[in-house]
Amino acid sequence: MRSRLYPVFKYTVIALWACFVAGPFLWAMTTSFKNANAVQGGPTYIPWVQYKPTLTGWHNIFGGAGGIDVVQPFVNSAVITIAASAISLALGSLAAYALSRYRFKLGFIKNSDIVFFFVSQRIMPPVVLVIPFFYLLQWGGLLDSIPGLVIVTVALLLPIAVWVMVDFFNGIPREIDEMAMLDGCPPFQTFVRAILPNSLPGLTVAAMFCAVFGWNDFFFAFRLTFTEVQTLPQAVVALNSSIPPWWTLSAAALFGVAPLILLALWVERLLSKGNLSGAVR
Repeated sequence: MRSRLYPVFKYTVIALWACFVAGPFLWAMTTSFKNANAVQGGPTYIPWVQYKPTLTGWHNIFGGAGGIDVVQPFVNSAVITIAASAISLALGSLAAYALSRYRFKLGFIKNSDIVFFFVSQRIMPPVVLVIPFFYLLQWGGLLDSIPGLVIVTVALLLPIAVWVMVDFFNGIPREIDEMAMLDGCPPFQTFVRAILPNSLPGLTVAAMFCAVFGWNDFFFAFRLTFTEVQTLPQAVVALNSSIPPWWTLSAAALFGVAPLILLALWVERLLSKGNLSGAVR
């Protein structure tokens, strides 16, 4: 009896959770194709049956009347996220490899303490860091600029890259390093030629985390930019008012989350094909 009820319970929980997750996307999708009258008329979900769909919301996010142009904010967010993620992965992988293969000790400080120090940077509330970042960028003349936001985003993403890659490198046999060094490779070439080719799963996971956190950052972009640079989360929030245009807000939100969904689907395809199985030779 118990064995029969367990699958029913399991799939019921999965179905409820799927509805909970997909519900906001369904609401945003239907609302993005409505106009003011359809939104104010009550909840409706079936197009052409309960409401007449329109492209007003989508037209507004590309410079239509009463909306905004999200193209430049989208480009700004893409440049900042890609640049910061690439730098964080490069520096984080090097730091993680050193922490995985070598032993550092300064008094009572050991490798585990250094790793915890990196992770602790994500524990601090953003409001604690924004003032030091503000004065640092002001001193360097990088306030309200893409390079300034890239530097700040790297500081936020680097702990994630180190945290993910340290655990992954710890799972790669040290014999691979030893064989590469016996073939005459110095440590850096060993890392590049022997370890990185076997690190694609870890690099992919770290890249996904970096992309998600970098793309969704609003607080630092809001506090460290003024008029010259605007990211996509800022542009979406700028649509809010005393009477929010829900149809435009929904379209902008879907437009903003679409790159992350496509990235997740692409990575899922790699996982399903076994390209990121994590096996090492």
